[in-house]
Amino acid sequence: MNRTVLLIGIAITAVVVAVLFLGLGKDPQHLDSQLIGRPAPLFSLKQAGADATTDLSQLRGKPVVINFWATWCVPCYQEHPVLVEAAREMSPQVQFIGVVFNDKEPNILQFLREHGQSYPTLLDDEGKTAIAYGVGGVPETFFVSPNGTVVEKFEGPLSPERLQQLVAKAAAGDRGRAGLDSLPITARPGSTRRQTAGLQPAPQATTTTAGPAL
Repeated sequence: MNRTVLLIGIAITAVVVAVLFLGLGKDPQHLDSQLIGRPAPLFSLKQAGADATTDLSQLRGKPVVINFWATWCVPCYQEHPVLVEAAREMSPQVQFIGVVFNDKEPNILQFLREHGQSYPTLLDDEGKTAIAYGVGGVPETFFVSPNGTVVEKFEGPLSPERLQQLVAKAAAGDRGRAGLDSLPITARPGSTRRQTAGLQPAPQATTTTAGPAL
């Protein structure tokens, strides 16, 4: 009887150790997107500071990078120059879109005046688009293939190298790499992600899960 109990205990311990080992190095708050391999949810949103709208359904035929962000997001300040420079380098082969939610338009426009802009910034005032994409925090970026399929999701601020890799992956979803992985990106990498609002870059990586009440 004691031997049986001992063997059961050893087996349970081995399973627990294996689970812990496999989980090492993984973000405990990371959730794989259910959208991977599925059509990207369509949206038509107003552009910040303009009367125009951007309709995702009209962007078929090229990879699309959809970046969810907000002005209260510290790591978004660090990631923004990476996206701005990449959009300039990759246009018109790749379409970048910024989607801002849980924020105010005057704050967004001030941010863009101070930090630059090279692609449409859209207002998700009711958060419906963020909900449709299952956004759990910002920044989060979705990579959509030319035929409208979500190929990858990235949580946190993107480095130029990682951004280039994921854009190439999105392009390869339909028509091969098409030379996109050789496009130069010279912007500075971002480095953090955090939960609460702020206006100054933070030196250590954290996780953003919610925005401030407006």
